[in-house]
Amino acid sequence: MFRKKVAISVGDLNGIGIQLALENHDIISKEVEALYCIDRTMLEQAANKLKLPIPSGFRTIEDIAQPFEIDAGTVSKESGAYAYASFIKAIELARNKEVDAIVTLPIHKKAWELAGISYKGHTDALRDIFDAEAIMMLGSPKMYVALFSEHIPLKDVAGSINEKDLTRFLIDFYKTAKPTLEVGVLGLNPHAGDDGVLGNEEKIIQKAIDNAHAQIGKVIFSSPLVPDVAFTPRVRANYTHYIAMYHDQGLAPLKALYFDEGINVSLNLPILRTSVDHGTAFDIAYKGIKLSSLSYLNAVKYIVES
Repeated sequence: MFRKKVAISVGDLNGIGIQLALENHDIISKEVEALYCIDRTMLEQAANKLKLPIPSGFRTIEDIAQPFEIDAGTVSKESGAYAYASFIKAIELARNKEVDAIVTLPIHKKAWELAGISYKGHTDALRDIFDAEAIMMLGSPKMYVALFSEHIPLKDVAGSINEKDLTRFLIDFYKTAKPTLEVGVLGLNPHAGDDGVLGNEEKIIQKAIDNAHAQIGKVIFSSPLVPDVAFTPRVRANYTHYIAMYHDQGLAPLKALYFDEGINVSLNLPILRTSVDHGTAFDIAYKGIKLSSLSYLNAVKYIVES
């Protein structure tokens, strides 16, 4: 049986990512050929601290970055540097067609910063590395949410909404997400602006939607939805995909509904990248606590089914 090859960047080794990798290797190996971007020295150190066996067939790569002493639950420049190097190695493997896709385990943004890495996260780095307008989409098969703006202050969101960029975003989303049903597009303001009484951004959003439909040649996006009812059961029954104007507008309802099973997918890139949709969980790392693996398994499953 053909199995896709997947490079897995191990994330921040002071967090829970490596535990997820070790505990689920036998499960995902039935679906994909996994190559872990961690060297044997660091793997053995993590496994010893976790008191977990290293599964047979757990393939690693040497010379990822400078080894360091794992300090569970601690933000450090050493762990940040290793996490970034692991990520870059996974990208290199995908770019060279040595693997079919990559899965990223959670990083800590402050650790990256301490290590001198300027990117806010994986998606920012991918945009720069590939010089492409990567789209961040999160969710599960029951509901996906793509974000027009991501990690920017709330006060800057309204000013970021312009016809040109949103038109391009909608077209790129359609081409790479390949939705088959209508996509729900959220308005920005309460009541979707109430015809301009509570804001005019919805007029820009509608114009971008019209532009996208003209270029795509079909109607696929809804008119701006009232945000506070867009995720109610009655409305949600009409959509599998949404586009949110800003981070918490889309992710607060998504995580309230499907937190344990959600994943992060980077669209509009020359490589396929998925990720868990949770953090490093420093508070429970290396404490022998049973982890929920559903997000990680779904991130692998998305690649298998793509």
